[in-house]
Amino acid sequence: MNIFKTIGRFFRFTFGALDGMRRVLHFILLLLIFSLIIAGLTGDIKIIPESAALRIAPFGNIVEQYQGDAVDRALDELLGEAEPQALLHQLVESLEKAADDPRISSVVLQLNRMGGAGLSNLQTIGRAIDSFKESGKPVIAIGDYYSQGQYYLASRADEIYMHRLGGVFIDGFGYYRLYMKEALDKLKFNMHVFRAGKYKSYAATYERDDMSAEEKEESTEWLGDLWTAYQQDITGARDLESGAVSDYANNFISELRVEQGNMAEVAVNSGLVDELLSHEEMMARLTDIAGSNGDDYKAYSYINYDDYVDARSAEDSLLGNNADKIGVIVAAGNILSGRQPPGKIGSDSLGRLIRDAREDDSIKAVVLRIDSPGGSSFASEVIFQELVSLREAGKPLVVSMGDVAASGGYWIALPADKIWANPTTITGSIGVVAMFPSFEGSLEALGLNMDGIGTTSLSGQFNPAIGLGEDGSELIQLGVDFSYREFLKKVSDNRNMSMSEADELAQGRVWSGIDAYNLGLVDELGDLEQALDSAAELAGLDEYSVFYIERELSFEESLILRLYGAAHAVVPARAGSIGWSEPFKQVAARVQKSFENLADFNDPRGMYYYCFCEKQ
Repeated sequence: MNIFKTIGRFFRFTFGALDGMRRVLHFILLLLIFSLIIAGLTGDIKIIPESAALRIAPFGNIVEQYQGDAVDRALDELLGEAEPQALLHQLVESLEKAADDPRISSVVLQLNRMGGAGLSNLQTIGRAIDSFKESGKPVIAIGDYYSQGQYYLASRADEIYMHRLGGVFIDGFGYYRLYMKEALDKLKFNMHVFRAGKYKSYAATYERDDMSAEEKEESTEWLGDLWTAYQQDITGARDLESGAVSDYANNFISELRVEQGNMAEVAVNSGLVDELLSHEEMMARLTDIAGSNGDDYKAYSYINYDDYVDARSAEDSLLGNNADKIGVIVAAGNILSGRQPPGKIGSDSLGRLIRDAREDDSIKAVVLRIDSPGGSSFASEVIFQELVSLREAGKPLVVSMGDVAASGGYWIALPADKIWANPTTITGSIGVVAMFPSFEGSLEALGLNMDGIGTTSLSGQFNPAIGLGEDGSELIQLGVDFSYREFLKKVSDNRNMSMSEADELAQGRVWSGIDAYNLGLVDELGDLEQALDSAAELAGLDEYSVFYIERELSFEESLILRLYGAAHAVVPARAGSIGWSEPFKQVAARVQKSFENLADFNDPRGMYYYCFCEKQ
């Protein structure tokens, strides 16, 4: 009997101990949760060192706004599954604020993890670097290897250092598309295409196996403008002879042969890089310039550009800023109907932001920053009308074009008092395209046949299993022609030109920003800073603050994001790498993107103002 009592006591003791451990663990978990909540609500306060370099080290593609839902993106980042991105306006703002900040001794460009960026955006950052240099503070670029885009920014530095096993790879600009007519023919899949404008080439990927003569003609011109601008900016920044960059690219293999494969020596011999240093030597050089941090992990004293912007914003908030505001609304991505997340332009979601700007008395003018190849014609018109209402309310409207503002992206620019574009902006593409897929041949090849009757002549005209009927084809083409005339009328009314003049510049043709300026499609050449000054002038403001108008997050969303920030400080997101993708992966991504656009577009009439003007 004593044995059973002993066993019972043992189990009671064991279960009691386990229950006590459970309570302790629950208590620790609750403490952790409350700690995260408190940390999230109070925020992570950034402090600017008394003396430090501003480190420009963007991770990922440079974008106008983060893409996707904020909460989903935060969770993906925490899991290491988000595509890394860096905000253009944060990069520029950090350089502008650092120029007259006595705590910032210099700028370090560390560009190894920078991904893709359009030339227009690179030029915007480049001009901000040039403005910073006017303060007399040095700009140093360090890197293991420089891609074409990375080197564009590095070229603005006073000194460029590179690892002895590195290199500078410049291959110029190209425009290549995947054509799939033969593949669709083999699948007996029909893509019925309707267009207005002989240069309107978006649907060519489905109806051709090669590039048309018209597309080659227009692409040669705008690609040439971009390549000329890239070369001029590099040779000007590095004080090289005209044609040096083109010679470097065209003679790269022969020069590499002379140097027995040493890419770093070729870059130094060509004047693109100043000195080859090891990592330790680079850190020692930066410590001499920016001072020591007293930390083996962080060899020299610096603050990252995004942390610096956050810290300066916090300081400005504490000091108070009662200046009149100019609102900036970012319109980036494909134009679609309804509500859309950031990275896409929804007619309802963007329209809400425009109405917010119209109804906010503290906002005296609005700059619409456009980076879009277009999309739904219906959604473009809804946004157009919202912008007209903004102007009718007495608020000046200025458009600033980023890398791309073409087709529907140009349509929504038309209500502006002034349109600003960078010389290398891709714009125009004033034309219309509509597509209707059918797979009656595919079904027939499988021995499947559809038959039936309808009550009107239009019954069955748009059944993809039967094919597009003659009346259906005419209906779509009439709609395309009507939409094209509407586009021309918009251009004619808002750009002070006749319909025939507008038609001559339209035809779906893509123009560079410099050509668009010479043709009267835009008013001025310059970037966002010039557009903001222009808006201030129209509003009669001597001083102003910039306010980005974005959808307000709910309390739950804000709390989750703050918790993410606190958790991110404890468990940093896994850092991916920016490198060359496998060739198959690149081709697969292009095929996927071609069909994703078809599935994504939701225009109620199937009419699209869209430009396939993606360069590589």
